[in-house]
Amino acid sequence: MKIERGPVIASPAGAMTVDGIVATRTTRDGKTLALHAAGSLRSAFNAIGGAFVAAHPGHAVRLDFGPSGLLKDRLLTWPRGGVFAAANMEHPEALARAGRAGPVRLFARNHLCALVRPGVDVTTATLVERMLDPAIKLGTSTPRADPSGDYAWELFDRVERSGIAGARAWLEAKALQLVGGPTAPPADSLSKSAYAAILGGGQADIVLSYRTNAAQALRDNPRLRVVDVPAAFQVDAQYGVTVLAGSDASAQQFVDFLLGERGQSLLAAEGFGAP
Repeated sequence: MKIERGPVIASPAGAMTVDGIVATRTTRDGKTLALHAAGSLRSAFNAIGGAFVAAHPGHAVRLDFGPSGLLKDRLLTWPRGGVFAAANMEHPEALARAGRAGPVRLFARNHLCALVRPGVDVTTATLVERMLDPAIKLGTSTPRADPSGDYAWELFDRVERSGIAGARAWLEAKALQLVGGPTAPPADSLSKSAYAAILGGGQADIVLSYRTNAAQALRDNPRLRVVDVPAAFQVDAQYGVTVLAGSDASAQQFVDFLLGERGQSLLAAEGFGAP
């Protein structure tokens, strides 16, 4: 399992820049809050983590990014507290049922879209037809390990139920699970989009991903195109957050900050929808 252990964001002074955010030597009490978050939250949580410690002198957070399903499996035996922010409700609710976390709160929404490499002719009206085309290499994330893959599989099911017999089985069989799994290759750089690298390298012609991930991919490769998923097949991605068992008060303080005006405005700035 590949889990990224990110930088510490802390206050007050003595800072240096790490991954575009502020890190310091230590906090006043030596404690650091662990924030375990879905990879699609990387940019948003860098900003939110920085804003949280700026508003709470003496606090620090450590960012720990990875596919939500793999994070959930790891947190089932996690010996310390913290916060888990997942790209679905199912994984944090599983921790709550196991007695490893408290109540789960919906804090953001996302949607799927199609990222398309240059030279591939596809529009919203023809997206399903092109995904079904045997000549098209279709990329997704990894179901069960990463909710983005689960949402893609739900989209396939909606295509099937629209009247295209056998569509789900065909799409599941041809989908290349290129990111989000325990053996998936990492992005070339933590600051770069895996999807931009996949499409730029010709590993896929079309990739299903979140709109927020697509924005990062376009920044890294402006030649890519974003194609909307037809409304009939669109999937509502719900993001859930929970406080892990054994946490101190700072974990709930972070959740309150995330759900508050400042946290929600920073999520909106990264393209996330309100809960």
